[in-house]
Amino acid sequence: MWITLYISLHLLFNCFTAASVLRSDTCQLQGHFKLNGVHQDGDVILGGLFEVHFFTVFPELSFRTEPEPPYCEIFNIESFQHAQTMAFAINEINKNPNLLPNITLGYNLYDNCVMLGMAFRAAISLASGTEEDFSNLNCTGPPPVIGIVGDPSSTPSIAISSVLGLFRVPIVSHYATCSCLSDRKKYPSFFRTIPSDAFQVRAMVQILTHFGWTWVGLLYSDDDYGIYAAQSFQLEMQLIGHCVAFSEILPYDNNPRDIQHILGVIQASTARVVVIISPSSLVIPLMDEVVLQNMTGRQWIASESWATSPVFHTPRFLPFLGGTLGIAIRRGEIEGLYDFLLHLRPNSDPRNNMLRIFWENMFGCSFETGSKETDRDQVKRVCTGQEDLSITDTPYTDVSELRAAYNVYKAVYALAHALHDLMQCEEGRGPFSGNRCADITNLKPWQLVHYLQKVNFTTSFGDYVSFDENGDALAIYDVMNWQPSSDGSISIYTVGVVNEGPETGTVLSLEEDAIYWNFETKKPPHSVCSESCPPGTRRATRKGLPACCFDCLPCGDGEISNATDVIECTVCPDEFWSNTDKNQCVPKEVEFLSYEEPLGISLITASLLGTCFCALVMFIFTRHRNTPIVHANNSELSFLLLLSLKLCFLCVLLFVGQPQLWTCQLRHAVFGISFVLCISSILVKTMVVIAVFKSSRPEGKGTMKWFGAAQQRCTVLILTAIQVVICAVWLSTASPTPHKNNQYIRSIIVYECAIGSVAGFSMLLGYIGLLAAVSFLLAFLARNLPDNFNEAKFITFSMLIFCAVWIAFVPAYVSSPGKYAVAVEIFAILASSFGLLVAIFAPKCYIILLHPERNTKKAIMRKETQNK
Repeated sequence: MWITLYISLHLLFNCFTAASVLRSDTCQLQGHFKLNGVHQDGDVILGGLFEVHFFTVFPELSFRTEPEPPYCEIFNIESFQHAQTMAFAINEINKNPNLLPNITLGYNLYDNCVMLGMAFRAAISLASGTEEDFSNLNCTGPPPVIGIVGDPSSTPSIAISSVLGLFRVPIVSHYATCSCLSDRKKYPSFFRTIPSDAFQVRAMVQILTHFGWTWVGLLYSDDDYGIYAAQSFQLEMQLIGHCVAFSEILPYDNNPRDIQHILGVIQASTARVVVIISPSSLVIPLMDEVVLQNMTGRQWIASESWATSPVFHTPRFLPFLGGTLGIAIRRGEIEGLYDFLLHLRPNSDPRNNMLRIFWENMFGCSFETGSKETDRDQVKRVCTGQEDLSITDTPYTDVSELRAAYNVYKAVYALAHALHDLMQCEEGRGPFSGNRCADITNLKPWQLVHYLQKVNFTTSFGDYVSFDENGDALAIYDVMNWQPSSDGSISIYTVGVVNEGPETGTVLSLEEDAIYWNFETKKPPHSVCSESCPPGTRRATRKGLPACCFDCLPCGDGEISNATDVIECTVCPDEFWSNTDKNQCVPKEVEFLSYEEPLGISLITASLLGTCFCALVMFIFTRHRNTPIVHANNSELSFLLLLSLKLCFLCVLLFVGQPQLWTCQLRHAVFGISFVLCISSILVKTMVVIAVFKSSRPEGKGTMKWFGAAQQRCTVLILTAIQVVICAVWLSTASPTPHKNNQYIRSIIVYECAIGSVAGFSMLLGYIGLLAAVSFLLAFLARNLPDNFNEAKFITFSMLIFCAVWIAFVPAYVSSPGKYAVAVEIFAILASSFGLLVAIFAPKCYIILLHPERNTKKAIMRKETQNK
């Protein structure tokens, strides 16, 4: 673009240089550009630039002779209607006594042929004038044009505004949408009655978002309009997490190879939605190739530059372009335009050659009478200029969908209202230096720019017109849908509107029931790279692919996602866990050894069974309390031992059920005291066995006086009291408390009793272990004493079981998770208690119940004699 601009500036410099040749104080124009135009005289002239032809053909350069001027091909009837709308608006203003009274507006309208070079030639001709001689070297009087309507394309508008903006010539475009033109520093005198591409892009993205199309293709023209819009589109898509599957440039030279390449990319892509931001002239070759290759199954999104173009509304395009959604300029109505268009007549004025070209294309005739022009080997008839336009059915006479033409109408009125406000200025209250007003006889373009910036009016259709600080119009678009008509062609219907406000942002309103979808399902297509991740999963982007291409990975344990397409799963709070579907946090299962579960029932049953056995043994011993077996080794200690074993069995009940503060405090205290009472009784029994044996010998006759009944009771009491003190200190300093532990298994809460103090718990177990070790040692040393006196063998065996159980308990308790640690502790209590009960009391019960003949003093003495 900048290279072309440089060439155009060079041409401008040469033109001005040639025109500055002084001949008798007169500037003489050295040459004319060959331009198609329409002219009307007036006191003040407005210029206009329109795309009346689709293509410019440049002659071959021989570099030997001056080249022929370029010429234009393929007449654009719709754009000619835009030019005539400007002529109509000026005639309407001239007839309005309330607007610009005593001022007659004229116009110079030129064809830019959709080419920057031609547009620049036309703009220079408007700004500098086309008079052969210019003698007013003081530059007084109005300029050749006070303002220009156009250019409709962004690239020519940029180039023209860059040059004419230096002279502050006001330019009001009706169709140039490039967001770059909002830069007031670069383009200080540029205005437009169409919203910026920045808004058009946001409107497109709103439509894509509404239908869930996150994976789309993009085609755009290789000009400022397409490039800037494509950049904005890709940025907007990226901001909302959508992706562009492919991005291709439409060739300006309509190279068939490039077009076929683009079609190949579209067919190879999984994207079912294709956005095209381009003038209609570049879309025509693409759609011709679409028809040729019979490519269906695509949803086309049209930018405003071709969304309403009638060239695509023929039946041959319906199977391929039916259902197209497009962004279109706000529709308007212009009263009286239809009659004005019908009364158009050509004339012989060379400045109005555009009218003759239009007439020849409309009626297929020719004004050239000197030669016989042919059309497909048929001689064209001669145009009379009186042909009837009312019998034609072309876009020229179609005023039902005035969009770009309505923007032209508003642009002309904006310039007229600005000029009117300028003329209403009261001297001494003007906006310029010294409170001066502008002089209409010596008008400067920048003065009109001042009033144009502040213009505001309402059209006859009821639309409010004004410009913001960047020269942009109000942001509003219609959403169009291409639907089949009764004759098999395409008709365009408005199905929604997109507008934007400073507070509301971009708002899309759609009538979805009115949209026609060109698919078998008659529903919107599905265009995504990857399906949305359902709740319970998260998105994981595939390496090397856009963000829309991802895998759905399930959330980890303890994490959830309750929405679609979540990037990161949410961790549940400490007391909650993810459900099976990983879409909701539910309270964690609270685990403890309960009375209802089989394990708890089994352990309680064993505990009660052990208690019953102790009661049974106690009953047997009470029943046979006067027998030698019961009397041997102090029956009082036997009953005390049975009582402590019963307590050991019953303390298990404190370990089962939901932990409470009192159960946590009592369970280990009762367990520790019960076992110390039990072991101390056994220890004293062992010491009594040894003392009795020693007292039976001459050298130990005085031993028993130290182990009488009172001493035995006192020993048991002292040993037990030590454990009571340990428990009391432990409970008073760091008492066990209920604790919800989620460290063992993250998915559940283990409700347990925290021991509070490891030292206290260790001292409790250590003291029990110390007494057990001493008892085992003494019993082991007394194992070979005579049998009639000897309980030491049974005590040794019972202590062996006790120590083995509790040695195995430590690693098993540490490695068991949750409630199973409690079960291990209960099992150790029951196993050691049953071991003591069976090892010590089973042999005696066996003799008492099954061999009563051996439970006599005579039998015991006889056995003693035999051993001697």
